[in-house]
Amino acid sequence: MNLSANVRIEAMAPDYWEQALAIAGALGLPQGGEAEFALQLGPDGLQLQTLGAEACGPVRVDFLSGAVAHRRQHGGGSGQSIAKAVGIQPGVRPDVLDATAGLGRDAFVLAQLGCRVTLVERHPLICALLADGLERARLDPEVGLIIQRMDLLPGNAIDLIRCWSSEPPQVIYLDPMFPHREKSSLVKKEMRVFRPLVGADDDASQLLDAALGLATHRVVVKRPRKAPCVGNKSPGYALEGKSSRYDIYPKKAFKAK
Repeated sequence: MNLSANVRIEAMAPDYWEQALAIAGALGLPQGGEAEFALQLGPDGLQLQTLGAEACGPVRVDFLSGAVAHRRQHGGGSGQSIAKAVGIQPGVRPDVLDATAGLGRDAFVLAQLGCRVTLVERHPLICALLADGLERARLDPEVGLIIQRMDLLPGNAIDLIRCWSSEPPQVIYLDPMFPHREKSSLVKKEMRVFRPLVGADDDASQLLDAALGLATHRVVVKRPRKAPCVGNKSPGYALEGKSSRYDIYPKKAFKAK
């Protein structure tokens, strides 16, 4: 994936240039010139900043503070809809493959609740942000214990699933990005940044098919509450919230240990 036309690397202080150049080399990013986005390295790690007159704030992965920390402390534990959707129950903490990891927030919730989670992210920039956030969080005495249950795999989830050679995951979790059709100031900052850069997941139906072929117990698809099912494939059942729902495609029941 060629990123150089849209993104440049920036160091937020001279001390970070050497590391920033290494990241630029790995991702094929230029050090200057016209760009729509800047991948910036500074004291708080990596962040992605839109450029131009209508630029919103930077996007970064932070498992230690902000909304993620608040959810970790006050999120409702195993009573959360995502926990029910993947099958968490007394004596059951399934192994989960999050095939559309993004910024890793849902995967972090599942890892916090005791699941082993493999995260797959195919966009190099988002994967770099996620890897940076995981590495910083790994150093925290409390959060680091959660991060130990999270493993990141860069690459296309469909290809990885079709060539899967290790123990199949019990649950595959999907949260594909679709074209946004609403004009609302409430659209999250991350989505305003990522949509023009990443685009929609036009292969979501193929990803669901691949997931159904690999997961041993169920596939879970997160969708906007009123959105159609992926590929018009009706789930076995769904869990609805205020703004989103979880379509569950069951294959086998869990047995408590």
